[in-house]
Amino acid sequence: MTKVYKNDKAAKAIRESYDALLGQWNCEYKELELEGRYGVTHVIEFGSKEKEPLILFHGVGDDAALMWVYNAKELGEHFHVYAIDTIGGPGKSVPGGGYDKSFEDVTWIDEILDALSLEQVFMAGVSNGAYLTQAYSICRPERVRKGISMAGSVPIAAKGFSMLGMMKVFLPEALFPTDKNVKKLIQKMTGDHFHMFTENETLLRHFKELMTGFNRAAMMNHKVRGFSRSEVLSIKDKMLYIVGKKDPFMTMGGEALMGQYPMNVKWFDDAGHGINHEKAAEVNQLIIDYFS
Repeated sequence: MTKVYKNDKAAKAIRESYDALLGQWNCEYKELELEGRYGVTHVIEFGSKEKEPLILFHGVGDDAALMWVYNAKELGEHFHVYAIDTIGGPGKSVPGGGYDKSFEDVTWIDEILDALSLEQVFMAGVSNGAYLTQAYSICRPERVRKGISMAGSVPIAAKGFSMLGMMKVFLPEALFPTDKNVKKLIQKMTGDHFHMFTENETLLRHFKELMTGFNRAAMMNHKVRGFSRSEVLSIKDKMLYIVGKKDPFMTMGGEALMGQYPMNVKWFDDAGHGINHEKAAEVNQLIIDYFS
């Protein structure tokens, strides 16, 4: 069985701060547990059942409670939303015996939509969630009406975009997650509006608990593949990219890569990797307008 948290104490602290963040969503919700071949996927359902379904995916090393704290209330007024905790991630999803090297993201998402009785959906994600949104839209075009990729570039194998380069963004702060280093890392990852993280004590506490207590190796079964140019262009007419020019992953090559593809992109000059937190009102409106 995959170990998501480093120990029981870390698991308890993360779950408690997760629930505290849900208290800031300012909307009614219910929590679902969907059983599948890979384990139990935790889903937060909110919004009107009369509205169109919207699936949300968070990034690596965070969870649904943190990712959508500034978006849930507004999105729930326009969509029937399902915010997914990535299995193997630090939310409330619980990997089972089938969560191993044979794991496939597309199959996992198939099972989620089937369990929710959803044939076609809108889909959006941030960072790794942006990859999941694009990958599923490419592999299952008949099930995704439109998608939004936030803080993510097109999903191809890009020269110069290395794991070592990515790690340099997180180091050394991630190795020594003191209060000072947590805030320093947040400022490295974000743009001019980092205070959306640092001035929210509940969010900041949860972020620190994730940095100290999450077992990052639990995500190793997720495989990020590079798609061909023709595959990427197949989603051109139904994918919106929302990205910040101060996102460190964009400055490492993501922005140049986006320039090679005629995709529909909305840039924010003053935002970074936490774009849906940093520019919450603007991003919420973009999501509503694009899917409407």
